[in-house]
Amino acid sequence: MSAIAVGNPTPTALPRAFWALWVCQLVNRLGSFVQPFLVLYLTQDRLLSAGTAGAVAAAVGAGSVCAQLVGGWLSDRAGRRVTMLICFFGTGGALILLGSARSMVLIWVTAFLVGLLGDLFRPAVQATVADLLQPTERVRAYGLLFWAINLGFSVSTVSAGVLASFGYGLLFWVNAATSVIAGLVIWTMVPESRPAPADDSAGRSLLPVVVRDTVFLLMILIQIGYATIYMQGYSTLPLAMAGDGLSSRTYGLVIALNGVVIVLAQPFLGRWMAKLDRPKLLACSMLVVGLGFGLGALVDTWWGYGVSVVVWTLGEIGFAAVIGAVFADLAPIDLRGRYMGLSGMAFGVGTVIGPLAGTNALEHLGPTATWLGCAVLGVAIFIGQYSLAPALHARAESNAATA
Repeated sequence: MSAIAVGNPTPTALPRAFWALWVCQLVNRLGSFVQPFLVLYLTQDRLLSAGTAGAVAAAVGAGSVCAQLVGGWLSDRAGRRVTMLICFFGTGGALILLGSARSMVLIWVTAFLVGLLGDLFRPAVQATVADLLQPTERVRAYGLLFWAINLGFSVSTVSAGVLASFGYGLLFWVNAATSVIAGLVIWTMVPESRPAPADDSAGRSLLPVVVRDTVFLLMILIQIGYATIYMQGYSTLPLAMAGDGLSSRTYGLVIALNGVVIVLAQPFLGRWMAKLDRPKLLACSMLVVGLGFGLGALVDTWWGYGVSVVVWTLGEIGFAAVIGAVFADLAPIDLRGRYMGLSGMAFGVGTVIGPLAGTNALEHLGPTATWLGCAVLGVAIFIGQYSLAPALHARAESNAATA
């Protein structure tokens, strides 16, 4: 039986180091106050124009995209633990500098550093889970991390508004403090997990391997397609709802269903998803996301859009739980961190393409064509991902044999 076809019907207890990562993710997200309020801080406290504030926020995003490559490289070369420590302690310092910056040069630089340092941990965490756990346990583990992120973020978005009423400076200090606490959790409870490289693969470069890895490159393209669809929820959806006469408050309530469904449903779905074929579950999850957005072509009421959000959120839960496990199965062990980094960067590319494609399609083609386009793209990436399942099974078995 394939190593990635079916999960363990009686899951074992996850190790202490994993639960430390879980706590770290939760604490880090509980304090994620600055980024959601950055534009408001810059326009209201620093009196910058909306365009300049948006550009500074884009600098954070640019740092985040770069962090995927840098974090992946550091994870494989310096170690997972070192990378996470640099991330959390460095982010704390960068946040304090950004909150105290007065010159535009320092604001630009520190904003980029917040994005760069703040996301270094992503490939490191993904690789650490793959190092610590057997393939049959990875889906459950990645799903639990996804749940911790959303649980923490749901709380932080509410508490950040309260803290902001006492001054934006407090957001920077509390966010920095939670980042340092997350770093201390890693320092005290998470050992280095990077496998010792074999003599014939020690120090090898990523590029020569990647350019010959057709399956991986196709997965990258599919991930960009998925992210392009997913970002419509945060760019095109509010505009489409406004076009139907619905208020921004209504959009806020509808999109809040995303977090509610994740927090309530993911713990119950996690063990069930762990028993399924991972590449095929990934394909079906992408299809559900595409079709969920496609429902937008049929609705014009708040509850209709709410149904759409619930549907694509269920697909998102499956995607988030399994994507890391599939890339872990696919990656050569000595390049695991860098493969995870490239995966994260591909998603970042999709988050740039998605808003541009969706908003322009809405403006020039109308909402019906835009949402139907999401459904068509969802079907296309489903077919592509499902077709790759045999190759992904073969790669997983090959990597397991050489581990």
